Amino acid sequence: MASQEGFKALQEKVQSALVTTTRSANRLAAEDLAFQRTVHPSVADELDDRTTRLLDLSSKLLNSAAVVCGQDKLPPLEDADDVDLQWRKIVDVLDTVLEKADRTLDEFTGVLKRKDAPAADNVKTFIDPAMKQTQQAKKPKTPLAYSMRNSNMAKPQLQFERPVDNNAQWKPVLTKKPHATVGLDQSIVATPSDSGMVQYKHPYETEILQAKYPPQVYQYADPILYKPVDSTKAIWVDSYEGVLNMLEELKKAKEIAIDLEHHDFRTYAGLLSLMQISTRDQDWIIDTLKPWRHRLEVLNEVFADPSILKVFHGAYMDIMWLQRDLGLYINGLFDTYFGAVVLGYPTRSLAYLLKRFVDFDADKKYQMADWRIRPLPEEMFYYARSDTHYLLYIYDMVRNDVLKASDRSKPETDFIEQVVQKSRELSLSRYEGVGFDAETGQGPKGWFNVLLKNPLPFFGTQFAVYRALWQWRDEKARTLDESTGYVLPNATIVDIARYMPPDAKALHSLIPNHAVIAKRAVNEIWALFQEARTRGANEPSLLAFLQGKNIDSGPRRSPTADAVKATSDVVEEAQCGVMERSQLYGDVPPSTLWEESKTPAKKDNDYVLLPWQRLVQGAAANGAITTATVDVEMVDKDATTESGATPPKPSPETQEKEESADEEFTLRAGVKRKKPTEDEEEDTSSEEESDSDADEEGAGGKLDEASGEEEKGQEEESDVQEEIELEDEEAQRAKEKAERKAAKAQRRAARQAAKKAQPEKETVNNAAGAPPARDVEFKGISKSKKRQLRREKRAKMEAEAAWKAAAAGGQAEEKPAPFDYGKASSVLHANRNTVKAQHGKRFDPYSKSGEEGPKGARKAPPLHGGRSATFKK
Repeated sequence: MASQEGFKALQEKVQSALVTTTRSANRLAAEDLAFQRTVHPSVADELDDRTTRLLDLSSKLLNSAAVVCGQDKLPPLEDADDVDLQWRKIVDVLDTVLEKADRTLDEFTGVLKRKDAPAADNVKTFIDPAMKQTQQAKKPKTPLAYSMRNSNMAKPQLQFERPVDNNAQWKPVLTKKPHATVGLDQSIVATPSDSGMVQYKHPYETEILQAKYPPQVYQYADPILYKPVDSTKAIWVDSYEGVLNMLEELKKAKEIAIDLEHHDFRTYAGLLSLMQISTRDQDWIIDTLKPWRHRLEVLNEVFADPSILKVFHGAYMDIMWLQRDLGLYINGLFDTYFGAVVLGYPTRSLAYLLKRFVDFDADKKYQMADWRIRPLPEEMFYYARSDTHYLLYIYDMVRNDVLKASDRSKPETDFIEQVVQKSRELSLSRYEGVGFDAETGQGPKGWFNVLLKNPLPFFGTQFAVYRALWQWRDEKARTLDESTGYVLPNATIVDIARYMPPDAKALHSLIPNHAVIAKRAVNEIWALFQEARTRGANEPSLLAFLQGKNIDSGPRRSPTADAVKATSDVVEEAQCGVMERSQLYGDVPPSTLWEESKTPAKKDNDYVLLPWQRLVQGAAANGAITTATVDVEMVDKDATTESGATPPKPSPETQEKEESADEEFTLRAGVKRKKPTEDEEEDTSSEEESDSDADEEGAGGKLDEASGEEEKGQEEESDVQEEIELEDEEAQRAKEKAERKAAKAQRRAARQAAKKAQPEKETVNNAAGAPPARDVEFKGISKSKKRQLRREKRAKMEAEAAWKAAAAGGQAEEKPAPFDYGKASSVLHANRNTVKAQHGKRFDPYSKSGEEGPKGARKAPPLHGGRSATFKK
């Protein structure tokens, strides 16, 4: 109780101090400090001293909190601007402190049950909820140091008793074959692959296919708990005697867990740097960078023994690395990754399985560490050990879950057998070396897959420079046993090919500083660049290469060219080209300046016909389409003229008519049209009528001429008869035209007579004392509307008069004159006229501003001086 009372007293004291500080801060905010600084210099000095002291205290508090929370320290806060610059980091520290305080209070009050007890030396102790045993796991929060990611050290491969040769064809390094049913000589057999490269058969293929897994894999059993980390000690193996001692212990085990650590930055093919092996009782960490590393092949006595189960997690690359560097092969593999896939876990990583079954938080940042470092740092040693220390217990849990979910009576539900078969297939994977074809770009280190995923618009010279630099980098990396990214990054090769530097100095500026090898060889690269640029003028572009046009026609053809064309289905489907004629529009020219395409004809198999094209082609072949001349052909020219027949060409007369129909014309510029007067309206209407007649006449003439041409083309023997008929038709049309002109003259005379009679009628009405009829009719309507209605009425009267005159003369047509749209009321501006008629004038936004007009903006308050209105009471 005394501790609780002491805490309450401290809490009240802290709260009282915070309240007083908050009140003082609010009181200061109510004053104009800038004004006080100007009037009282002593106040300014006092404020500066207090500001410095507060910033110093804030910096100390934040750095203390950052150290406790495992975050980086903040730089000192010298002025208020530093607070703004470091605000993001300050917020992160405060959030972490508040979260930690909430969690601590919840554990203190009993809302959350505490999982672990505090331990010394930054060690986390927790209790496994299933087995109730205590273990420890180091939880470093700091990011991985640069020295751990890229260590500046001598290359260990230079001391190997078997030197690394990246230029030679890779061959299995196996010298003995324990647990063999087929001899070593019959197992290592070279066979040429489809790409032309030499490959070797898997040495343990027969043994793996015939092997039977131990019976405990198919039996449910209680999981065997791992031993606590602090009660066991991992053995560091860095001598061959230690390997032999370890081997004797491994032969006694029924299951072993294996994991590897790899390095690939300062070596061409990669470097197996560390091996972790665990049994139920012991952990071993083997240094695989010793000069005698090839003697680790003796571990095949256990690794190739099918009676001992080898447990991995995600073993695909591990299988390759063991074959490549140590000549080790796995027979009896069980991959827990496939078990996680079958069970449908949300994630399949080892970190998830450690958290799920062991409640262990693995710090996976050490995956990117440089595992060549010797002596191995303590945290990296612990991380490597944890990957296999709990793996056998995880195997027990995953196996039991898979057995529970399995129904072994049906193959589709026999999940445990599915996991075993997938693991067996994975153990049959072969390492085939790191090949690269400079011409086609195929291989794990080639550029073909890189450009296929991210194609670039490289023309001939750029593509030639890109390939030359890629080849130079690969040769340099093989010779020096360095990774291609270390010699020259991919992005730098792209930049050089894209920008095409004009001189060696510009080329040097494009190479990053960390590419030391390329920086030193800039003169060699420049000479190679100039040669490739000159040679690339006659080479294909990247698009042409991907289309497969120049693979077959090149001067040198490697055996991998066929494999490239067979495997790149996407590129074959994406082929395109310029055809001699359109598959959709046939021979119809896109413009009057038509020129035949000079592109050579493609083969039939270069283009894929669309479904409707196949339908048209099939109908033509079956005789469904029998017309000799097709205006718009829908199929390829080569496909439709297989019999050797060529499509007929249009006649010269038809070409002249098409050219005259496509003559250029120009639209007049848009100008506001004036309202025509009454006389102009009459003239316009008569002109429109004559134009419409002329159009009808021209259209009829064109149709007749077209029909005559068609008859002439079909029956050549009746040419004379057709000419006579055409002359008769022309005479008939001339006669009809003369009659229409006479009728128009009569209608025009009738309209003029009606116009003269209308003023006399109005004069008589006015003389009688009666108001004009139009004034009575249009009373109460705006002037613009009156004028519009009068025009409509006058047009109607004139049309009636013309109709009556024509009827009296016996020349009346069957239908009245067509509607004149030029005199019709406006539809586009109908609402505008209505609004104008209702309101009388347009809206003026400044009508209420008075005679003074619009007023300017108010004068802005001064920036300094005087008390602000915000703080008035």
